[in-house]
Amino acid sequence: MTSIAMIEAAAARLKGHARLTPMLSSPFLDEIAGRRVFVKAECLQHTGSFKFRGGWSAVSALPSEARARGVLAYSSGNHAQGVAAAAKAHKAPAVIVMPADAPQLKIQNTRDLGAEVVLYDRVGGESREAVGARQAGERGLALIKPYDEPLVIAGQGTCGLEIAEQAAAEGITRADILVNCGGGGLSSGIALALEARAPDLRVRPVEPEGFDDVTRSLAAGEIRQNPSQSGSICDAILTPQPGEITFPILSRLCGPGLVITEEEAMRAMALAFLRLKIVLEPGGAASLAAALFRPDKIGGEAVIAVATGGNVDAALFQEALSRYA
Repeated sequence: MTSIAMIEAAAARLKGHARLTPMLSSPFLDEIAGRRVFVKAECLQHTGSFKFRGGWSAVSALPSEARARGVLAYSSGNHAQGVAAAAKAHKAPAVIVMPADAPQLKIQNTRDLGAEVVLYDRVGGESREAVGARQAGERGLALIKPYDEPLVIAGQGTCGLEIAEQAAAEGITRADILVNCGGGGLSSGIALALEARAPDLRVRPVEPEGFDDVTRSLAAGEIRQNPSQSGSICDAILTPQPGEITFPILSRLCGPGLVITEEEAMRAMALAFLRLKIVLEPGGAASLAAALFRPDKIGGEAVIAVATGGNVDAALFQEALSRYA
């Protein structure tokens, strides 16, 4: 299981490689939310998302002989790019299993980072786990899971270490930390880091309507599945269910989940561009949407939203701006 010691070790391996991303604010966003709003801009991380942290943590911890054989990951795009970038830096071959309906920008970026991309039919019900296991077994590759992997969780937890320091610098001692949540790797990693460094900061997972498996699982006290694995523009945070490793951490440390609409995610994308000058993808903007449009479900004088990624196709970003900017 991931521990604060593993997170600190991952931070040491990431030092000089990952960016210390800023925590941004705007009085215009504060006015909408009715409290101070801070945005941890992980969209400015290498490869455009926090997933670089977990990818580097896992790849850098592999024995040299395992790295030489290569790594395999499955992902809708952000974990794919994080692992591909880390593998390239370590001169390790990378094979990435991606859904054929993933945003073309994410597929092309992964290829441009030197990885071999294997597409699968997510819409038709093909299992990425089965495809990945087959590829890894046939080719002797080390599998790096997107969230249910202790070293990946440890890497994502380094974001929590930064939040604890940045919140203290802003005088924030008690607040909800809103985290876009798929399988729970980032949410659980940040929660573990905050438990050790800033226990009065509480993680709240954020999900899109129709894909709120973590929110429902937390309410039920046991893992619940989503009825579908595709069909939302928030592709970065669509998973079948919480992870077997992550869910116990989420259950112990996180507050209730928050659920937003696709329209709210698009509005948040436009506001992030207008007021913070950053580009977010829909799944990366869900936390900001919750901060702005669910004020009655959040406590405290301040809230921190983790903007997890900015890898959005140009047409969709243009649509968000044309409709809401």
